[in-house]
Amino acid sequence: MLRLTRDGSLEATTGELIDDAIGRLERLTADLEALRDGAVPTEADILRDAPGLDQWSVAALAVPCLVGRTWGHPTLPGTGRPIRTSDIWVMAEDHGAVRTISRQYRLGRPADQAETALS
Repeated sequence: MLRLTRDGSLEATTGELIDDAIGRLERLTADLEALRDGAVPTEADILRDAPGLDQWSVAALAVPCLVGRTWGHPTLPGTGRPIRTSDIWVMAEDHGAVRTISRQYRLGRPADQAETALS
C-alpha cells in the first residue's frame, strides 16, 4: 500500500516501487488477456522460464482494506450499506481519498469520529 501525505508526497516509497507495481500489473493484465483469448500456459511457451514450487498448498494473504458504510456505490445500492473494500493500493487520508484495486473511494468520517450513520 502506498500512502500519500498531506503535501502530496509518497510516504516511505519511491518511484521505483510504483514502477515495479505498474510492471507487475501490466504483466498480470497481459496474462489474463491471453487466458481470455484461449491461451493456456504450457511448458513449451510460458512455463519453461517460470520458477518451480514444491510441496505447495493454498493459503490466505492478509491485505489492507477498509470497512465502513458506503454511499453512491455504482454496484451496491443504498446508503449506509456495510462493506469491505478490495485491497488498498493508495491511502490518501489527508486528501479524503483511497484507491483500492477496484476503484477510488471518497473518505467520510473515520469510525472513531462517526456518531451517526451516513445520511
